Amino acid sequence: MEQQKALELLQKVKDGELSPEEAVLKLKMSPFEDLGYAKIDLHRELRQGIPEVIFGSGKTPEQIIGIASAMQARGGENILITRLCTESAKIVGEQIPLTYDPMSKIGIVGRKSEITASGTIAVATGGTSDMPVAEEAALTAEVLGNKVVRLYDVGVAGLHRLLSKLDVLMDAQVVIAVAGMEGALASVVGGLVDCPVIAVPTSIGYGSNFNGLSALLSMLNSCASGVSVVNIDNGFGAGYLASMINHIGGNR
Repeated sequence: MEQQKALELLQKVKDGELSPEEAVLKLKMSPFEDLGYAKIDLHRELRQGIPEVIFGSGKTPEQIIGIASAMQARGGENILITRLCTESAKIVGEQIPLTYDPMSKIGIVGRKSEITASGTIAVATGGTSDMPVAEEAALTAEVLGNKVVRLYDVGVAGLHRLLSKLDVLMDAQVVIAVAGMEGALASVVGGLVDCPVIAVPTSIGYGSNFNGLSALLSMLNSCASGVSVVNIDNGFGAGYLASMINHIGGNR
């Protein structure tokens, strides 16, 4: 939306309806909106192609409502709220239209389904317990305009489950591999596909898993080429990065 406004502003300069000096002033006056408790980055979409995302954890429902409402007032759609607890989602949903997924704790204000990239992002998990993190990645990617295919519970303890979906994996533009325990899924997937693999370690596992640290270190030490790693339980970061790769990659 901000990119469209900038283009309209430049067109007015081209058509002689606005002087260059006036255009510069307008751009200077709208880099962010100060709400007191938050400064909304209104130029984020112009710089990065994706609007600012609201991190719900630690914010009150009233603050989230204020930020989302201000973004909506600027024409914002598909406003993404991550780590939004169920209690806050209920309050926010009473004030503004909200689509909420309790598993991933993702909230979306003004959801608009639109595919803007030609490739597919595959999201695979080692086990069912990894699904909340995987859904955070999958929904983030979908909101950002990507087609997403989910392959859940295909961990290395039953490798035949993963291999039965090899055609889906090899057709993907990007694969997000989400796993806890020893985090071996990312290496296996990395050795099977010819596309980037984004590994997401989860905090799922027994004591020596150290809340995801063992999976993180395993993924960082992957012997498969083309595997990158985000932080523990960071499904959002994986979905965001996968979307950027998919929009750059084009057709496979």
